[in-house]
Amino acid sequence: MIHLIIAAFLLDLLIGDPYSWPHPIKIIGNFIAWFQQKFTKMKSEQEKYRLGIVLWLITVLGSGLATYCLLRVSFLMHPFVGTLCYIYLAYTTLAAKSLSLEGKKVYQKLKYGSLTDARKQVSMIVGRDTDELTKEEITKATIETVAENTSDGVIAPLMCLFLGGPTLAMMYKSVNTLDSMVGYVTPKYKAIGWFSAKMDDLWNFIPARLTWLYLLAATKLLQLDTTNAWRVGKTDCRNHKSPNSGYPEAVVAGALGIQLGGTHFYHGVEIYKPTIGVPLRSAEPEDILTANALLYATAILSLIVFSIIAFISNYYFF
Repeated sequence: MIHLIIAAFLLDLLIGDPYSWPHPIKIIGNFIAWFQQKFTKMKSEQEKYRLGIVLWLITVLGSGLATYCLLRVSFLMHPFVGTLCYIYLAYTTLAAKSLSLEGKKVYQKLKYGSLTDARKQVSMIVGRDTDELTKEEITKATIETVAENTSDGVIAPLMCLFLGGPTLAMMYKSVNTLDSMVGYVTPKYKAIGWFSAKMDDLWNFIPARLTWLYLLAATKLLQLDTTNAWRVGKTDCRNHKSPNSGYPEAVVAGALGIQLGGTHFYHGVEIYKPTIGVPLRSAEPEDILTANALLYATAILSLIVFSIIAFISNYYFF
């Protein structure tokens, strides 16, 4: 199935995620929102902790089961139908194109629009409050999102595709979507999202560290500051409240010579975050484009490496 995964990867690079197209992640997100609205009102903190586990199990196992059944049925109908279904489902788990486009939208607002427009645009891709962000803070927030999601939106689902096809990749996307929707430490989400946040940390442990390696190689390919990327990537990769997000962010911060992280407000609550990197200079909007270039280089490198490993494994062990 290596060729099908490559086809899905190329499809993502070509068209991204058109808003009008049906997308499984939208369905997963709608279910999570419905569950919260339906079952968490007027519940105690202890009940919300239990409901958070139930929410995670239903969402992740349900998405995996639905994907598996859809693939089985489509291949039973006809191999061609099954192939198309496989490619489409695999494609929907990847987000390189859409992530880079969202970053570029913020860049365009910073360069050619107003600060208010840029704040509104960046609010589409970050969880923090954006009403008071400066131009540089908006730039940094965008770079952090691109860097973190190089792992969450590309490397992790791609690794899952090679390990378990669209079924495992869709389960991963469910884990990631749950964390992005309820995995906050604010009073509203602390109980219902605790389990989702912990499981997201677990599922992203290996992908984040692989992303660290791929990003470091990508800095060399793009002729960025690989030495500083290595230094900051090694010393500051744990300077994050998440055990995983600091790995890609540290390499990107080092490659660009800027400082990321720091304390911000989330849903009106101030959340302390350590800083990542040494501020050799101020972050500029053009750094967003460089972060996008790192995203693409890292994605292509990982596809090549995963494909080679999968080919060798199939050739020698099956």
